[in-house]
Amino acid sequence: MKKNPNAVKGGKDETILHIIAYIFVSIVALSCLLPFILVISASFSSESAILRDGFSLLPNEPGLEAYRQVFNQPNVILRAYMVTIILTISGTLIALSLQSITAYVLARRDFKWRNGFSLFFYITMLFNGGLVPYFILMTQYLQMRNNYLALLLPLLFSVFNLLILKSYIMGIPLEMIESAKVDGCSVFRTYLSIILPLMKPALATIGLFIALGYWNDWYSAMLFISDDKMKPLQYMLYEKVNNIEGYKRLIASGTTSISAEALSAISIPTESLKMALTVVVTGPIILLYPIIQKYYVKGITLGAVKG
Repeated sequence: MKKNPNAVKGGKDETILHIIAYIFVSIVALSCLLPFILVISASFSSESAILRDGFSLLPNEPGLEAYRQVFNQPNVILRAYMVTIILTISGTLIALSLQSITAYVLARRDFKWRNGFSLFFYITMLFNGGLVPYFILMTQYLQMRNNYLALLLPLLFSVFNLLILKSYIMGIPLEMIESAKVDGCSVFRTYLSIILPLMKPALATIGLFIALGYWNDWYSAMLFISDDKMKPLQYMLYEKVNNIEGYKRLIASGTTSISAEALSAISIPTESLKMALTVVVTGPIILLYPIIQKYYVKGITLGAVKG
């Protein structure tokens, strides 16, 4: 039996294409990983080595001084971690519930007001009242100062995520919803039993965006939280860096009336401390990626509709 030359040629071309693709993906992955390696290396380097030689892949004059400064008050760090973790988990779950069920309602073709509500939500993406009315509303009318709801509510609903979920639901075959209706399922039962399981890839992706938003949010705490026991991790570390920079500027300006705490800041490793804070802040949230990654490649209706 003669071999098909086209098949052999196609096999070689496919192998070459795979090699090029692997090389390209490896370069992209390395370019994404390299900055984080530099951050970790700098967090273990001494302050003088960073100022003298810059950043390097391996720690220069390695030490733990930056991490000692970060964890010099471990109870404060742990409390801020707990506030951030609780806000991230509860906010993500509540936000996904609200946005997914709203997207399902707007995606149903038998809901006659869905276009009007969609337009209403879309307008809020283009216009807002501004910072001053928002601050007055939260502090004067809703009394949200030093309240955990001030950290939870602002990120609870995103119209951008809503539109993504709506488009995702509209891609689900209509026959599935019609068959559920024939079987006697209510609207809410159809959402729970049919729509929600098929939305896992979209919910995982949007949930990751929401979780990152809550985890990285420090602006709401800056506006509404003054109680140290209620400050989330990001804002607490943001204040720590700003205080150190303030002490440095006071010393550099030659101010004579400097507190003892400010004088002690002379030996604080500012640059390596920033890198250590970055590692402390981003480390836990990175663990979400391996957990959620498997949902990115799943088909939305794999095996759902059978002829």
